Parts: sequence; structure tokens; C-alpha cells
Amino acid sequence: MTFQWPSSPKEAELEFYDLSHPWGHGVPAWPYFEDVKIERVHGMAKSRVLTQKITTVMHSGTHIDAPGHVVEGTPLLHEIPLSAFFGTGVVVSIPKKKWEVVTPEDLEAARPEIRPGDIVIVNTGWHHHYSDSAQYYAYSPGFYKEAGEWFAARGVKAVGTDTQALDHPLATAIGPHGPAEAQGGLLPWAVAEYEAETGRSVRDDFPEWEPCHRAILSKGIYGFENVGGDLDKVSGKRVTFAAFPWRWVGGDGCIVRLVAIVDPVGSYRLETGQEA
Repeated sequence: MTFQWPSSPKEAELEFYDLSHPWGHGVPAWPYFEDVKIERVHGMAKSRVLTQKITTVMHSGTHIDAPGHVVEGTPLLHEIPLSAFFGTGVVVSIPKKKWEVVTPEDLEAARPEIRPGDIVIVNTGWHHHYSDSAQYYAYSPGFYKEAGEWFAARGVKAVGTDTQALDHPLATAIGPHGPAEAQGGLLPWAVAEYEAETGRSVRDDFPEWEPCHRAILSKGIYGFENVGGDLDKVSGKRVTFAAFPWRWVGGDGCIVRLVAIVDPVGSYRLETGQEA
């Protein structure tokens, strides 16, 4: 059966790019999360109605972190205005390799220029490794404290990354931080490998637990993690973003469909008065 989805003439002129990874059975999971469980409650042969039950954490696949996820007393999902999930921003390409850090200098040099009020998505290239693997989770590059402070000082609306979290993995509980500090991290073998390869201590190089999370979320700047999909197609562009989470009262985060919208002929003015 083939469907032709209707659209208005103006909508047909827009280009939509899905920056979300596919989500479903077997979706990659952060090291201490349980696997997503999907059960078929009803099937067509039984009732002619397909119904499924899903058990998951909301920090699964491409998702939003609300400020209240990490910083007590800051907004949860229902306290963030709808306008925050829509607006102009940039996708910047900052290629990084295993365990490298995205620095303020990288962000200053990024093009298009990152402006106050922007939704900012950083393409490190790591989304090409997206899988339930050590490569994606343990070896990821990422932001650290200085990048978080730069975003906060610049006054951006939201920050997204194509890596496992808004912080470098060795600044999360994957390293010797937070609930995993006493055991040397959720993945102590990764900590040992880093120290053997670099000759430096993880505790010296990444002394703080999720400082980028805290720097931006404490200012009400929410975050996207595990960005992917058509990311390469819009890198280096100023676009319009849309990503509306559930209207979940008390929600700390949400699986989301992050979309970049491009107006190639300029007839459907979605942007906020800023030229590309």
C-alpha cells in the first residue's frame, strides 16, 4: 500500500532533515540503563488493532535533557516554554577523534558564527559510530567545563551534540565520578586505558562531574544528546529547528524527533530576521 502525503504548496518548497537516530528494539543504551522493552499487546491477527507497550528511560536515543535533569530547582519539561523548542540556529562541524575535547576556541572558530539565542548543534562526526559499543560510549570526544561556560556566556538557547552526552565520557559516571566514583567509574577499564595511552590521570584531566551539563542547564539552556540522522547534510548551515517533547509534568528529559528545516528559495520565512 502506497500513500501520497498531502502538503501545501509552500510546505513542498521546504526541506526537512531528520537529525534523530532511528529508535526501537535494540536501540543503544548508556552503560547503566536497562535495554528498551517493547511488547506487542495486540496484533492484527488477534484483534485487527496493533498496540505496543514500551518500557524505557526517556534518556534513550536522540533526546532532550531538561535543566532539572541535573540541576535541582531548574525547569523541568512542563516549565519550559514551547517557543524554546523552535527557532533559528546553526549546525557546526567540529571534527574530533577519540577522547578529544571540544574547546571554546573550536566554538569561536565555528561557521556559521554561533550567536546569542541560537540553537547550536555540534557535529563531531561521532554519530557515524552510533551503536551499543565501547567505540561510541567509552571513546567519544565531547564538551567539558570550558565549552559549557562558553555556551552559557554566549547566551545560546539550546546545545546539542552527536555524542553520548553533553559531557566528555570521562567527565560522566563512565569515569570516576558521581555514583560510580568509589568503583573507579562505570567502565574502569576505559579509565585505565586512557591513563595508559596518555600517561595522565583521568582525575587530573577531568576532575569535575558533568561540568558542561551544569554550566548550561543551570542557566536554563536545555540539551540534545545522541544527535544523528541527516546531520552531515545540514552541517555548516543556519537552519530552523523544531523538537517538541511530551507535555510531561515533572519530566527530566524526553525522546525527541529533532528536525532541521531549510527554506532554499526564501519564500517561507521561518527564520527570525537573521540572514544565513
